[in-house]
Amino acid sequence: MDQPDSLISVSGRIVNHSLYELDKGVRQLFMLTVSWADLPGVVARLAAEQVDHYVHRLNDSRVNLFFGRAALVDTVRRFVDKPLCELTAEEDFMLGTLLGYDREQQCRRYLERTATIEHRHRAQGVAASQVQLC
Repeated sequence: MDQPDSLISVSGRIVNHSLYELDKGVRQLFMLTVSWADLPGVVARLAAEQVDHYVHRLNDSRVNLFFGRAALVDTVRRFVDKPLCELTAEEDFMLGTLLGYDREQQCRRYLERTATIEHRHRAQGVAASQVQLC
């Protein structure tokens, strides 16, 4: 990098480190929440490195930026089309796994989320065999 660290934004530093991890094969997909103001610089850096990305709008001031290997970014692009808190248990599991989160923790999270859904349906008188999770 030609610029002193003091001139590189926090987002820029995170992207630089993420690109290092991507290059070394440590992780293959990243999610970074950035301001709209920081987005053009971050996207330009990704474009310079020919790294695929997907911008998911959060609100008027921030976006979630997914970037990494093309197949993973394309997969995220297909199902992250709503706020992350509205993802189904399956979508949440898939996103966490793609981002490289601990698999056992993802399984526990999935089991907790689906158990809550099953419990709600049982309380409403719906048999567990009738519960559809997707």
